[in-house]
Amino acid sequence: MKIRVIGGGLAGPEAALTAARFGCQVDLYEMRAVIDGKPRLTPAHQTTDFGELVCSNSLKSESPNTAPWLLKQEMRRGHSALLRLADETAVPAGHALAVDRVEFSLRIGEAIAAEPLIRVLREEVTCLDPPSAEPTISIVATGPLTSDALSAEIQRITGSSHLAFYDSISPIVEADSIDMSRIYFAARWDKGTADYINCPMNREEYDRFLDALLAAEPAESKEWEKLDYFEGCLPIEVLARRGRDTLRFGPMKPVGLRDPRTGKTPWAVVQLRKENLRADSYNLVGFQNHLKYGEQARVLRLIPGLENARFLRYGQIHRNTYICAPALLDENLRLKNSGCPILFAGQISGVEGYTESIATGMLAGIYAAALAHGEEPIPVPRATALGSLIHYITHADPRSFQPANITFDLLEPLEEELRKKIRDKKERHRIQCERALAAFDAWWTATSATKVR
Repeated sequence: MKIRVIGGGLAGPEAALTAARFGCQVDLYEMRAVIDGKPRLTPAHQTTDFGELVCSNSLKSESPNTAPWLLKQEMRRGHSALLRLADETAVPAGHALAVDRVEFSLRIGEAIAAEPLIRVLREEVTCLDPPSAEPTISIVATGPLTSDALSAEIQRITGSSHLAFYDSISPIVEADSIDMSRIYFAARWDKGTADYINCPMNREEYDRFLDALLAAEPAESKEWEKLDYFEGCLPIEVLARRGRDTLRFGPMKPVGLRDPRTGKTPWAVVQLRKENLRADSYNLVGFQNHLKYGEQARVLRLIPGLENARFLRYGQIHRNTYICAPALLDENLRLKNSGCPILFAGQISGVEGYTESIATGMLAGIYAAALAHGEEPIPVPRATALGSLIHYITHADPRSFQPANITFDLLEPLEEELRKKIRDKKERHRIQCERALAAFDAWWTATSATKVR
């Protein structure tokens, strides 16, 4: 049975490469294409490349015994293709895994081109249950920018309207336009290497920046925008309106970033992270916004060190569409009560974040491969980070469902007796990670035995 993967972002290529590794024929569809010499793009994408990262270039923490680290460790043990490529294209980012986004996309394209079991089709899919002589398994991995036509098709198939929030993109500046005399390099609490540029602010500079931000003119909202932001990725101007110190306890938090030149902790700090190995550009960490470009230039140049910044990309907003997974999906990411097998993966399935999207793509590829071989998939255990993430999106209250990143709150808690005995949170997390990895290894042995090429 052939597998059809729809979407060439992160989850789609991961699903396709995973299913091919399990010996399955895969058709990979991507609507972004070059037509008559002109690229057909989405409102947020700049290329037609697979795996283009439109927001940050970070796949989050690599600090041992953190939830993002645990999820990536499970993915490495499951031989995630895209995580391997992320490791190979990593740029210095302290204790985080960040990638050279151009090289990362290039490597994904090369991996797909080198896989004889994958056929790429540069066209839009608008029907999820087409009449076909050959039975087909579909994996919908169209991400936050699912086309209007396919969105309507998903609504038709599910019989239920799906939800939407709006994500923002952080600005990027040229490295040689940063005044290095006004900044210092450091990682928070000196964890990892000092790869982040830190722009320190005293109280007067912070107040001046905040006043300008609050007075800045927002970008014009399109008719289809409701500006229902994801709480974990709020624009800085939205945060600023919640109180004068909100940014100082959020993306501009100075804690753990002592200035080595003064020996003191600044009033506020703006951090910049490398975009690529050449270190010729940096993105403003957590500075997603929905301001007019001219306003962004004016306000962001009030940041010490960025007075003459040249912007390679301004912040912007884009739609993020996702289904109400608790009402629609089973634990194998499969659409319930569907006449033909349809699986969902990536952000459209209700997870948030690059790593989480790749992880669900890996699982969808594994589950689809099992179905293609005439077997019922073995769900990843609840005790794992992967299983906890899937358990959340398939068991949350449908009435208040919102996408989630991986956190320890999603994992199975320790037994009450053990929680009382172990007061130290780090030790509790270490035990949870140890148990999760053991559970994953057992599941992977049962899932991959004699099936992986």
